[in-house]
Amino acid sequence: MEIISFIGFVLACQAIGLLGSIPTFKAIPTWYARLTKPSWTPPNKVFGPVWTALYLLMALAAWRCYDVEGQRFEQWLTPFAVQLGLNLAWSWIFFGAKKIGLALIEMVVLWAFILWCLIAFWKVDELSGILLMPYLLWVSFAFSLNAGIWILNRKKH
Repeated sequence: MEIISFIGFVLACQAIGLLGSIPTFKAIPTWYARLTKPSWTPPNKVFGPVWTALYLLMALAAWRCYDVEGQRFEQWLTPFAVQLGLNLAWSWIFFGAKKIGLALIEMVVLWAFILWCLIAFWKVDELSGILLMPYLLWVSFAFSLNAGIWILNRKKH
């Protein structure tokens, strides 16, 4: 039973990543390629593996909480579900709607929900909270990229 629940969390998290990649893959070779980007922007090929690993860490963290709490998941499931939804929304706002400034604002809310989720996970299982730290750090870095792109391209859009 434990492996089935783990697979369920992995599939749910990776599905969010796949749904978020729909507008991303369409925009990268066209609209995104034409944007001026900050000097610290990694190559495009870095993002896919990083996000895949982060979604796997999210799934592992959620599964560990589920394993500890079982059906009593009220304290951590809400921030987990909301941050996944906000994560997905960011891709559609930034790459789909091409609203760089709105995506930046949305990312502040996403960051707050990731922090809430990390704290909620930590209260259930310290390792689960630790597993979300790379995600929080990456979204902090992504915020700097989003802000840099917004600043460098404000007059173009």
